[in-house]
Amino acid sequence: MLKKVKLIIICLLIGWQLRAQSNVNDYPIAPVNIQDVHLTDNFWLPKIKTIQNTTIQFGFDKCKEEGRFNNFLIAGGKMQGTIKGFPFDDTDVYKIIEGASNTLITSPNKKLEAYLDSIITIISIGQEADGYITTWHTVDPDHPPVDWVKPGPRWVNEISSHELYNAGHLYEAASVHYLATGKKNMLDIALKNADLLVKTFGPETGKIHAPSGHEIVETGLVKLYRITKNEDYLKLAKYLLDVRGDATTHVLYGAYNQDHLPVTKQDEAVGHAVRAVYMYAGMIDIAALYENYDYYNAAKKLWENVVNKKMYITGGVGARHDGEAFGDNYELPNLTAYSETCAAIGDVYWNHRMFMLSGDAKYFDIIERTLYNGLLSGISLDGKKFFYPNPLESDAKFTFNRGAVTRSPWFDCSCCPTNMIRFLPSVPGLIYAVEKDTLFVNLYASNKAAVSLNKQRIDVAQQTEYPWNGNIVMQVDPETATTFTVKLRIPGWARNEVVPGTLYTYLNKNNKKISLAVNGKPQASVIKNGYVNITRKWSKGDKVQLTLPMEVQKVKANDSVKDDQGLVSLEYGPIVYCVEGVDNPEVKSLVISDKAVLKAEKENGFLGGVNTITGHVSTIENGVTKKAELKAIPYYAWANRGVTNMKVWVKREP
Repeated sequence: MLKKVKLIIICLLIGWQLRAQSNVNDYPIAPVNIQDVHLTDNFWLPKIKTIQNTTIQFGFDKCKEEGRFNNFLIAGGKMQGTIKGFPFDDTDVYKIIEGASNTLITSPNKKLEAYLDSIITIISIGQEADGYITTWHTVDPDHPPVDWVKPGPRWVNEISSHELYNAGHLYEAASVHYLATGKKNMLDIALKNADLLVKTFGPETGKIHAPSGHEIVETGLVKLYRITKNEDYLKLAKYLLDVRGDATTHVLYGAYNQDHLPVTKQDEAVGHAVRAVYMYAGMIDIAALYENYDYYNAAKKLWENVVNKKMYITGGVGARHDGEAFGDNYELPNLTAYSETCAAIGDVYWNHRMFMLSGDAKYFDIIERTLYNGLLSGISLDGKKFFYPNPLESDAKFTFNRGAVTRSPWFDCSCCPTNMIRFLPSVPGLIYAVEKDTLFVNLYASNKAAVSLNKQRIDVAQQTEYPWNGNIVMQVDPETATTFTVKLRIPGWARNEVVPGTLYTYLNKNNKKISLAVNGKPQASVIKNGYVNITRKWSKGDKVQLTLPMEVQKVKANDSVKDDQGLVSLEYGPIVYCVEGVDNPEVKSLVISDKAVLKAEKENGFLGGVNTITGHVSTIENGVTKKAELKAIPYYAWANRGVTNMKVWVKREP
């Protein structure tokens, strides 16, 4: 079966390279597929195994318990009953299938594969004869499951009905399932639905001229295009973006849905943050495939706005609980931060596409910051509890997490847990990328990978304890000696750049130099666009040694961020730290001096094995200063030891 799957994927890749006779292009840079990257590290691999061994089945059990499967059976007339949940609950099932399919690519499992087949059969029962599939609407379109969705015929209330959002997640999941298994059972459901959308939406007379209310169908259609080469799907994805902000075609949904201006005229990230970043990812797909520079230039302006004015130090985006939305420029509250897990995931998808189109490492600086901090914080260490929002402060009183003051085992709106399930198993696909005769090394984690350059297989192996230290050894084994370029990303933190912009800066510069050697011989480490380039004739057994010196660094925010004035946060390598009350009883009164000497040390048996930051600091309460001992932990690991208060930003003493 594994050989069969590899053959299918190779054929698909060849097809993508040849392309149909059309005006469609593609990204100049391609990621190395997760099936060709096998993690051996102690950081990401255990977390992915937790998803595989615990969270996938946990999620499916929750879907069963809360009626997600029954909704499809009721829609298909196989059960009696009423729809439970939200109008978008179909997607929870789709997202878990996508995550499970990603695990099948690297860890074949006949039992899991058969289980997915049984669920896909249930999904097929809920599909109408013409391909339509949104269970709540099929069962009772006149009585939506929530009062904020208006009743009515198909798609007339797309602003809130989530019909196209459901379709988008179906397409994303079906594409991964097909690539993982070679089976068409879920793909056929998706294609039947996509064909219906092609007949229904578009610029032609008699079709619906309106965009999706919650974006993601755009990137889903692109994925179906990649498999089928049916350009109708790609044209529809572009149309659903082109029609946004066009008041001559429909009553505009407004800024909340990113439907206030044409997408090429938008230059500030506004509205629902998850919808926004999904839309921006779709814009880059269209920019790449149609060489649409208007789309690309607009996306760059939006990116500059987010990175310079609307992003948390953890990489999280979305400041407001109200509307799950971006706030104004520099509006970044800590206690009431929303920073939804889904938004962090969507932001990674967007930045990855920006990288594939440009080759600039700054987009991976954002990906890395988000991955290790504001995204990974969304799931507990045991894989059974979750954050929906990811605040940067907790007083153990404010019920920020949809009614809870700490992690929850599930939510009535369970988009974040299921999105985490679909995303985490795909992380190995972010490590490497290729362009002609160039290999990009974008993330550091112990792994073994097989890469194709110049029609030749090249085996690559990394050994590292990253992110706990910056020592990386990479062995390069081409089939025969050949010349190509290896581009090693030098993270922004190693270049004394917190983020590629002006939102955050380091108070203390790391003056230690980056060290680079090939086969023991020192190499110049000239950095261009965030990379050190090594071009040489590579032979079997060649080794690259890269050392990225880490030290505890103190961060201050731009003066325009009022909530962070007079405060400081801590980092070590790519990890953002926080202080919890369980370790620091006087969290509220802690003060870190600019002169405080802090050190990072590994605690192997603590929180799964992490570096903690310790040192002498002080507390100031009622004007009285006292000496204190600091213990800071990685932000992603907070709230794994019960309810406690927490801060990322601590009082600063200049």
